[in-house]
Amino acid sequence: MSENSEVRLNKYLADAGIASRRGADALIQAGRVKVNGAVQREPGTRVVPGRDEVACDGKPVRGSQSAEPVYIMLHKPAHTVTTVRDPQGRQTVLDLLPRELRALRLFPVGRLDFMSEGLLLLTNDGEVTLRLTHPSHEHPKLYEAVVREAVPEDALNVMRRGMRLEEGETLAPVDVEARTLRSGGTLLRMTLRQGINRQIRRMCRDLGLTILRLKRVGLGPLTLGDLPSGKWRHLSPGEIRSLKTSLGLTQGGGTA
Repeated sequence: MSENSEVRLNKYLADAGIASRRGADALIQAGRVKVNGAVQREPGTRVVPGRDEVACDGKPVRGSQSAEPVYIMLHKPAHTVTTVRDPQGRQTVLDLLPRELRALRLFPVGRLDFMSEGLLLLTNDGEVTLRLTHPSHEHPKLYEAVVREAVPEDALNVMRRGMRLEEGETLAPVDVEARTLRSGGTLLRMTLRQGINRQIRRMCRDLGLTILRLKRVGLGPLTLGDLPSGKWRHLSPGEIRSLKTSLGLTQGGGTA
């Protein structure tokens, strides 16, 4: 980051590891961020690193200390919280990383609920995070759900057509394939493009299906593969290129 180039205030905070880009927006709009001593409530306010003084909750914020963005794939286990820290003292996804990675102020991209498991991306690249989580991009996410019951074709067709949840949200059509298990249950492979909270669990609830296990196995061009539960790895250069291409970004982070 050049000391003479302007950046958006929310990006400055995100690059400094204060919060994700969305979290930075919330901090700014809440009046918790000052630039040169004056409260700024517009996330798009321009600041010049090295010249302007930025503070959050009265504490100075320094620019990003990481020259290169970092991209980590984690196989999140069940009973783990997808947050940076948990006030209840539960294990978080960052607790699964070594200290040197935690020091880079990585943030989880999106969420997997407490009981769900599978592929989670952690990064300090604010633009990638924004594009993966913003509803307008509708990036595909592939899940495997094991349900106790045999799933009738009628229920599969309801998912494929798009359904209305009990709480009132209208869902886009979901690509779903079903395979009967020896136990009598069913393995569902479901591709989602929306960001509805706990969507699969609520869909199955409304269709009378009991989820025994829910795992995310794909995120855009990324696949979990055989990465063991609780383990992590760096994305390969090829995976980073594929991810950025799928998001409309060049390798350098700008729009293609």
